Amino acid sequence: MTTRRIGIVMNGVTGRMGANQHLLRSIAAIRGEGGIRLDDGTAIVPEPILVGRNPAKLERLAARADGVRWTTDVDAALADPAYSLYFDAQTTDRRAAAVRRAIAAGKHVYCEKPTALTTAEALGLYTAARQAGVKHGVVQDKLWLPGVLALRQLTASGFFGRILSVRGEFGYWVFEGDTVPAQRPSWNYRAQDGGGIITDMFAHWRYLLDELFGEVKAVSCLGATHMKRRMDEDGRPYECTADDAAYATFELEGGVIAQFNSSWCVRVRRDDLLTIQVDGTKGSAVAGLRNCWIQLAGATPRPVWNPDEAVACDYRADWQPVLQTQAHANAFKVQWELFLRHVACGDPFPWDLLAGAKGVQLAELGRESWRTRAWVTVPPLEP
Repeated sequence: MTTRRIGIVMNGVTGRMGANQHLLRSIAAIRGEGGIRLDDGTAIVPEPILVGRNPAKLERLAARADGVRWTTDVDAALADPAYSLYFDAQTTDRRAAAVRRAIAAGKHVYCEKPTALTTAEALGLYTAARQAGVKHGVVQDKLWLPGVLALRQLTASGFFGRILSVRGEFGYWVFEGDTVPAQRPSWNYRAQDGGGIITDMFAHWRYLLDELFGEVKAVSCLGATHMKRRMDEDGRPYECTADDAAYATFELEGGVIAQFNSSWCVRVRRDDLLTIQVDGTKGSAVAGLRNCWIQLAGATPRPVWNPDEAVACDYRADWQPVLQTQAHANAFKVQWELFLRHVACGDPFPWDLLAGAKGVQLAELGRESWRTRAWVTVPPLEP
């Protein structure tokens, strides 16, 4: 068997998501399987070097990933010809500058979203990568979640008929850090450090809406900073300057209306941390991260409003689960495999830096809508 090794500079993977999803459950898992097998018998094997600022964290994480290499010298890693690919999972405010350096070093680029803090900056990355002739991609992991895959299949099959509306509920209670440790890093709640739920989550809503239901044409958004003070990782109080909740309506191509509530200040009483309901003329569906339920028009009950009587209908019982006919791999791992095939074989990969810039654009226009208290048109993004 022929082995094709692809060296990857992995920057910023000592954080929870970078370590778990990108390194251990994706790159390390691919290596543990012997690589990605191609039809001709070749195996694509990723060879990572971990890059960061904390030697102790890097050493511990490298040991968990079967003893891969690590360094605190980013420039040396970028200069090493053994590594042709750069991956970035740093905090948002550090990403654009680091990706530019990698492009200038001639590296292919794969990075987390959002790719930048402004649309102009995100578009600049796309232009730089295109001019340098390097391959580039952006993490858009939710497209490969089992629940979302079910929605995609239902949409493609015409199950919904004419889609009328989409409603998304995302979030959970992030503890303030005083009595219960916070589940998210403190920079998420400081605008000066690139934090904010609009910046973070609108990049997700953009690719989900565009790919499944229709291109986003306009946005109306109200943001909020519900929690004014939190405790940082060292137990020190700090002022929250970034939005921790956003309530948005999107107008999609074809007249579909989508509403998404995003909040780190909400207690969960729904099937999952993210649920998406789609209503159409022929049927409806509700998807979580892994499961999906449907209700056909012919099976829809006929509720009658009467607040003076106890509810007689079990509304949840009227929905049928979508059966999972196959096992689904980790969504991050699936996209990593697609991008590594793109680098090694030239397979198509449409989730590039331009797609990433569209997510940044929607977040920027969402904040503009909040600031001006008005609907804002989402124009086509021209590089």
